Amino acid sequence: MKHKLKKTKEEVLDLACRMVKFARSLGCDDVQFITEDAVRSEKEFLYEILGEVIKAGATTIDIPDTVGIAMPWEYEKLIADIKANTDGIENVVIAAHCHNDFGLAVANTIAGARAGARQLEVTMNGIGERAGNAALEEVVMALKCRGAAVFDGLYTSINTKHILKTSKMVEDYTNMYLQPHKALVGANAFVHESGIHQDGWLKHKATYEIIPPESIGLERSNEVGIVLGKLSGRQGLMKRLEELGYHLKENEIDSVFWKFKAVADKKKRVNDVDLRALVSNEVTQVESIWKLSDIQVTCGTLGLSTATVRLTNTIDGGIHVACSVGSGSIDSVFKAVNLIIKEAIKLVQYTLTTMIEGVDVIITTNVSICRMNNHACTHSLVEESIQPIFSGIGTRTDVTVSSVEAYIAAVNKMLDFKK
Repeated sequence: MKHKLKKTKEEVLDLACRMVKFARSLGCDDVQFITEDAVRSEKEFLYEILGEVIKAGATTIDIPDTVGIAMPWEYEKLIADIKANTDGIENVVIAAHCHNDFGLAVANTIAGARAGARQLEVTMNGIGERAGNAALEEVVMALKCRGAAVFDGLYTSINTKHILKTSKMVEDYTNMYLQPHKALVGANAFVHESGIHQDGWLKHKATYEIIPPESIGLERSNEVGIVLGKLSGRQGLMKRLEELGYHLKENEIDSVFWKFKAVADKKKRVNDVDLRALVSNEVTQVESIWKLSDIQVTCGTLGLSTATVRLTNTIDGGIHVACSVGSGSIDSVFKAVNLIIKEAIKLVQYTLTTMIEGVDVIITTNVSICRMNNHACTHSLVEESIQPIFSGIGTRTDVTVSSVEAYIAAVNKMLDFKK
């Protein structure tokens, strides 16, 4: 109030009540009032302002730990004290909103639930401001696993079998990749490497797994899973894709299979991460106008990078070749593609991730592009010029080939949108 709002308690109280009444006057039946930085607020004033906004029509009261400083027992006591000292609190929903600066967002959120919070504000994978917010998957599974025992039967109606796929979707769309040891949805969450753990797990899975992985959508074909490599056939690939939740059309299976074989020839073992990348790149494609035929790149410290690219036009079957010079191999390849397709393109984002097992490496490249300004469209509400963005994914053992495949996939989407 002093440094940010520069207002007195009286001014804040008046403003809060007027804004709640204004929101209700617009026909909003559920108005949420948020007490920013509630954990560090003066409690007596907190009780007062909450009571007044409830009188003004607020129906949900949000108690944030905005800077993530609370300990779980402190946050639980705060919710309990608010329930005991705020007029009208029994008529509204209390919301918990916790940040993760000390790594306690989930602990604080479920502590708030124990004290009576019934709206738990969470994010997938725990993404959010600074160190993030309480992770949806952790809060939901904590309630599901321990709800009957320590939460007096508290539960959610979330279908938890969609958690893993949703987590992966958010990870892909945001390019915010999870550390392997991330609780529940990390790559290592249900992997047992220690010999002692493996022995116990093989004898009885619950020895080291507090929940079955199937409860969050992770399906395993058997105790060790199907190992896919260059000798694997179509049936083995289809079986594993089905276990991962993919049901592909025949033509999609054909395309994924041959891409899988190409990767398997260069990589000793193809894991689930590789398969998801291959499928993602295939099933999100539009009808391709351009396809990569060949690429040759020269780079190093002796001169500028040069690239020769050969593309096939699927409409007329024509073969088109272009050469270009760039600041690096990726830059020169993209410029060569632009010379062929004759489109003004702006590179919006370029990211890549690698999966390494010994000397084996597979590279997944994400490319986002848009047209130059002369192809902008206008948003109907704000009259703002907006550039549609098109993305593509490439998965190879060679970074340059992976990059150009991702770029061409994005270009095909852009041209399909234009058509």
